[in-house]
Amino acid sequence: MKVAGEAAIVTGAASGLGAATARHLAAQGGKVAVLDFDAAGANTVAEEIGGVAVQVDVSDADAVGAAVDAACERLGRVPRIAVNCAGVGLAARIVGREGKLSFDVFERTLRVNLFGTYNVMSHAARRMAELDPLETTERGVIVNTASVAYQDGQVGQAAYAASKGAIASMCLPAAREFARHGIRVVAIAPGLFHTPMMEGLPPEVTEKITADIPFPARLGEPREYALLAEQIITNPFLNGTTIRLDGAVRLPPR
Repeated sequence: MKVAGEAAIVTGAASGLGAATARHLAAQGGKVAVLDFDAAGANTVAEEIGGVAVQVDVSDADAVGAAVDAACERLGRVPRIAVNCAGVGLAARIVGREGKLSFDVFERTLRVNLFGTYNVMSHAARRMAELDPLETTERGVIVNTASVAYQDGQVGQAAYAASKGAIASMCLPAAREFARHGIRVVAIAPGLFHTPMMEGLPPEVTEKITADIPFPARLGEPREYALLAEQIITNPFLNGTTIRLDGAVRLPPR
């Protein structure tokens, strides 16, 4: 599927990986709906790329349905491309100091990361299935964002790893289900990237983190995530799998 001339939905697109993806798809000739909880940030990116902004809490299924409908209306067509980048990186030990439990963090993380991805994928696929197939027989492609933490989860990342592991695990059954409609589903599992989650760390902490990345020994650039998203969109035989994008890093326990 070519990006040029197609419409796309990108969630979490007010910053980080989502913003880079929205910018890249727009630069390739796509018309992009920028979805984010941060309305001001979404508007800024949308204005920059000539797209449209839609504010949404991805953990709210009804709100996602309304947001996807609004994106279709404002774009003037049903998007064949959906990229899910919305997520949170909350950290907490399962049992913390003095026996404090962290179910609230677990629930919030799964609601945003997992339920949010599932909500957007569901509503996007429902609308894509209405479209006529392209010459490639495709109707659409959905790119979800897992994380290397789904395999290498560190101490304090039980909730985050669980949410990202579920995103990776549902990739194949989703691809199998949507195959009859010509809709592909692929997940990207980014490693350590230069995003707002990482930018708040002290330089010495960032230096220690990057020392564990074999090559290139640096944080990933959001544009590199966007490049892989584009390659997934344009390669019709990529389907039902999770791709690590990590510079060969394997996260240590801490």
